[in-house]
Amino acid sequence: MTGFTPSPSTSLRDVIGLDNQPPRLSGSTLLMIDFQNTYRTGVMSLDGAGPALAAAAHLLRRARAAGIPVVHVVNDGGENTPYDIRAHIGAISDAVAPVDGEPVVVKQFPDAFHATELEKTLSDLGAAPGGGRDLVLAGFMTHMCVAFTAQGAFNLGYRPTVVAEATATRALTAPDGTVLSAASLQAAALTTVTDLFGLVVPAVDSLID
Repeated sequence: MTGFTPSPSTSLRDVIGLDNQPPRLSGSTLLMIDFQNTYRTGVMSLDGAGPALAAAAHLLRRARAAGIPVVHVVNDGGENTPYDIRAHIGAISDAVAPVDGEPVVVKQFPDAFHATELEKTLSDLGAAPGGGRDLVLAGFMTHMCVAFTAQGAFNLGYRPTVVAEATATRALTAPDGTVLSAASLQAAALTTVTDLFGLVVPAVDSLID
């Protein structure tokens, strides 16, 4: 039928009665996920990586000005890979590089909580489920490490919020052989998060101090 617009179904968050009110930045902990040079050039280059990185830099400045904890996460794929954290290609981009006192957690799986020190690091910073549990997420790639870290956070009792403009992904080939655009995959990934695992705000300035 032409011109048919499907009606949205009720989200799982609404079904089970979860809060949909975005957090205050001043009461949150910021997770900066995989802002590595990996995603700015070469085989893993992402659509919109530049604008997303600029938004992330703005978010990071706001977080530092607010005095909230900031944790950086990097993916280590090993030497001579696009994720070699010992080389420039796998290093955190200069625009969002850590400063003294900001911990860096190394991971090897999409969920930054899996087999890492992230949960302990957050606990040491006073951000633990049941108290200080709001996490603000930004990073690369939206459909992979951002979405799975949001899921991991949710599973552990945190309350994650993804800042959409500070994320990016890439076009992929779908199982039927068609190409799914980066914009479509971005929307699908963020929608998956909002169905259950967390909240999504469109922009850095959507978060109030």
